[in-house]
Amino acid sequence: MVILLLFACFFLLLALRVPIAFSLGIVSLAFLIGRGEVLLAVSQRMSAAADSFPLLAIPFYILMGKLVNEAGLTDRIFGFAQCLVGHIRGGLAHVNILNSMIFAGMSGAAVADVGGMGAMEIKAMVDNGYDVDFSAAVTAASSTIAPIIPPSIAMVVYGVLASTSIGALFLGGFIPGVLMGLFMMAYSYAVAIRRNYPLLPRANLRTLWHAFLLSIPGLLTPTILLGGIGLGIFTPTEAAVVAVFYTLFLGVLVYRRLGAGDLLRMLRETVDMTAVVVFVMTTASLFSWILAREQVPQRFAEFILATTSSPAAVLFFINILGLVMGCFFDGISIMVIMVPIFLPILDRLGIDRVHFGVLFVLNTVIGLITPPVGVVLYATTEVARISFERVVRATLPFIWPMLAALIMVTYVPWTVLVIPRLLG
Repeated sequence: MVILLLFACFFLLLALRVPIAFSLGIVSLAFLIGRGEVLLAVSQRMSAAADSFPLLAIPFYILMGKLVNEAGLTDRIFGFAQCLVGHIRGGLAHVNILNSMIFAGMSGAAVADVGGMGAMEIKAMVDNGYDVDFSAAVTAASSTIAPIIPPSIAMVVYGVLASTSIGALFLGGFIPGVLMGLFMMAYSYAVAIRRNYPLLPRANLRTLWHAFLLSIPGLLTPTILLGGIGLGIFTPTEAAVVAVFYTLFLGVLVYRRLGAGDLLRMLRETVDMTAVVVFVMTTASLFSWILAREQVPQRFAEFILATTSSPAAVLFFINILGLVMGCFFDGISIMVIMVPIFLPILDRLGIDRVHFGVLFVLNTVIGLITPPVGVVLYATTEVARISFERVVRATLPFIWPMLAALIMVTYVPWTVLVIPRLLG
């Protein structure tokens, strides 16, 4: 009964628009005070949650995404993507999606994708005869690939919460991210045929080769990350540091696009974003500790397993729950609340934690383009300069290819586990 009251107070605070970190902290403190607990445990639990080496990767991945945007790498990658797939029906939509897939290997955050390249991509599509609503929808939907293809801030958070190898999660996200991109391209192709969007001329081999050479420095960034992690040269945190210094080298010394003022501004923005993520995680750690003490995960597992012992049915239930919660909470908030509760069920049913982590992150990114929260929708509204309602109406059909990818990843674990197992 007390736990039900705890959750009721938590959701009431959220309904009153209290930020999730404060909501978690307030209900946790109220519970401990009501039980007459020593409040020293609060600082100890929160400090222990923040004292995590893998969490150091988060500010570096955030900073890398900002550096890539402002160092001029995205322009060159966009040009290469246009030469590669621009001649296919719906070419600029495919360029937009492919660009997001490549950028995903350098940022790990969907909003960074929209903010970094959205204006350029939407303008290019509109200038070539695409309507602005569809251009905005492609930009919003394709940005959700960023948390799937490594590096991924969401996977770092899940790895810490579930005590799972972040390197394995990164490698496991590669195929699902590519599947998402291909399914979105298939949908865009169908729309382009139906609306008779114009074709771009095919780039000749010389132009393609020149665009590839220009994009090589940018393409090396995800290569350094994935190659270093996959070959065991770097940990994910070390790979993030190396990639930041490499991108910094390009922006400052090679392209000369970054000055001291730019770097200070990006560092300040990185600190702000990191503080938000870590604050949520520390208060969530306190909340999860209370749930664990009250044996909520074990009781929840017993309830679910008394209903069904089928892994397929349990994953279906978790997916439905995640999709519903994604309409109202951001992905990291969902994970810090629900992952500790789900872990006993995974272990009892023998569901691989890496497989579950990737599918759960994929599940939560769908919430990025579903109202009323849908943070990517709001970001796209600002970039495209059209109403929120128009962005929502145009973007919602892209949920179908994303759901197709989610179903495939859920029930074909091979799509996640093959690369981590091949690379040990």
